[in-house]
Amino acid sequence: MNFGQAFVDGIRAGLGVPAAAYALGAIGLNVQYGYTGLLNFGQVGFLLIGAYGTAVSADAGASLLVAVLVGILASIGLALLLGIPTLRLRADYLAIVTIAASEILRVGVSARQLEGLTGGAFGISGFGDEFFDLNPFSVGRYGIGDLSFDERTLWIASIAWVLVALATVGVWLLTRSPYGRLLKSIREDEDAARSLGKNAFSVKLQSLMIGGVLGGLGGIVIAVDASFTNADYWRSQITFFLYVVLILGGVASVFGPVLGSMIFWFVFQASDSLLRQAVEHGVFGKVFTTTDVGPIRLAVVGLTLMLLIIFRPQGILGNREEALVDER
Repeated sequence: MNFGQAFVDGIRAGLGVPAAAYALGAIGLNVQYGYTGLLNFGQVGFLLIGAYGTAVSADAGASLLVAVLVGILASIGLALLLGIPTLRLRADYLAIVTIAASEILRVGVSARQLEGLTGGAFGISGFGDEFFDLNPFSVGRYGIGDLSFDERTLWIASIAWVLVALATVGVWLLTRSPYGRLLKSIREDEDAARSLGKNAFSVKLQSLMIGGVLGGLGGIVIAVDASFTNADYWRSQITFFLYVVLILGGVASVFGPVLGSMIFWFVFQASDSLLRQAVEHGVFGKVFTTTDVGPIRLAVVGLTLMLLIIFRPQGILGNREEALVDER
């Protein structure tokens, strides 16, 4: 088997557009869960609403910049809709509401009654052309050998990683500000923060909105990259992948979500490449076929997470005290 090819495939995935989009989603989840202690089990809903807000607006004739702003505003609106009735209650209510809301949104956008707006089960396509018309890279491939990207992928990946860098710097500044310390105080002991005159509800709602906007940006990146979005992509497993990314990199660490996303996609793609080669070379005999690679790859990711939680629950860059979140 060609281990070098699997390594290169993994590196390319770790630097690719999905890795950047997942990093944005995980940074948002880190603000909500890592720093504020909010159990958001529906982060994929923010990715979906950002993607569809942009796609629907662009499809209706708005410029892509306006469409992206609509996607961001839709993410804020979703945070308000979910947060106002739940954030005064225990954390588990938010968890239930967010995972239910993400599924309602996914089913709703594919409904036949909304086909004229959302494209129904067929989705919306062709709205990313305006973005790619601005591509400054000439036609060709950029990189070394197999570790290279075409001009289209390089353009969207460059913008996506710039957004990741800006989000990371923003979180770094936030955690070193009085506001960041307030977020952590609410995570550690909300009643104590209230006793000092802090409006815990307002701060948690703001945290949900900040994380939701970052998640929405991740969804926008994925949708613009494909110039297409439909309901089938935005399944609940994306939320749990984002938790894997966050836990892998380190909960409540500034650079953890970025490193976690890169490693996640490296493992995800490298294991896929190795498994496909093994099946093709008959390593497993007739036990496995190429159709079994997908489930086995998910099992590899699950095993990686299990080993990480057993031997280093704080993640690669996190510390144990930060990982022990008090969700109340």
